[in-house]
Amino acid sequence: VQLQASGGGLVQPGGSLRLSCAASGFTLDYYAIGWFRQAPGKEREGVSCISSSDGSTYYADSVKGRFTISRDNAKNTVYLQMNSVNPEDTAVYLCAAKNSPTGVVSTTRWWYRYWGQGTQVTVSS
Repeated sequence: VQLQASGGGLVQPGGSLRLSCAASGFTLDYYAIGWFRQAPGKEREGVSCISSSDGSTYYADSVKGRFTISRDNAKNTVYLQMNSVNPEDTAVYLCAAKNSPTGVVSTTRWWYRYWGQGTQVTVSS
């Protein structure tokens, strides 16, 4: 079971990025997926998550209206579209998964079982 986050990079304030979380060794269909981020010296925080069943989504207040999470089960991938980024969005972004066929999802990092390596996002002019 592996998760691989990708798509990070250097972006100017106000710009956009799309992060991908690709799964291998299992299918994401029945898994809840969460995106988290961790900036230097700060706690890991939940950014967004999506359920397995009806695709319900949740967002941290700090990214609401700017970020969009989506899933493509056919590609076994979950995406995080990041728009209107600002320097406070600079962090390592990680995706996490937990088998949850009933659709339960959580924004709490302790709830997730599988974690990817993360991808660096730097917002700077």
